[in-house]
Amino acid sequence: MSDRALGAACVLASVAMAAAARDYSAAFSYEPLGPKAFPMLLAVGLGLCGLWMLWRPAQGAQAFKGIPWIPTLWCVGAIAVYAALFQTLGFVLATALMTVPVGMAFGGTWRQTLAGGVALGVVLFLLFDKVLDVVLPAGLLGGL
Repeated sequence: MSDRALGAACVLASVAMAAAARDYSAAFSYEPLGPKAFPMLLAVGLGLCGLWMLWRPAQGAQAFKGIPWIPTLWCVGAIAVYAALFQTLGFVLATALMTVPVGMAFGGTWRQTLAGGVALGVVLFLLFDKVLDVVLPAGLLGGL
């Protein structure tokens, strides 16, 4: 797929995301921004990146030369498994497990990435749960 076609697809996807998120509302207001702020922000980011891909100078086949495909596929697979296990395992465990293959793809050891993943999962869970008051799934650690 050319950069221009991918850019156009990103712009169209961002318009669809914004249109879908426009009507998001909560039954009661539990936060000032509401549930549509995050999808709208993602739609704007995706649209801007798509526009950049449309208007930047063409690079042709050179754009994909030198991409480390195996680590990239490991990251994509880890994110897919993360999405599948997010509700069951909970945020902390799913995040900790997802960071291992992603961190190793960037050159970390499994011990470093697991320790970093556990720290990242716990800190982000506490930040979202206690500071931002955003409910995340506790999963298997729900009883703690």
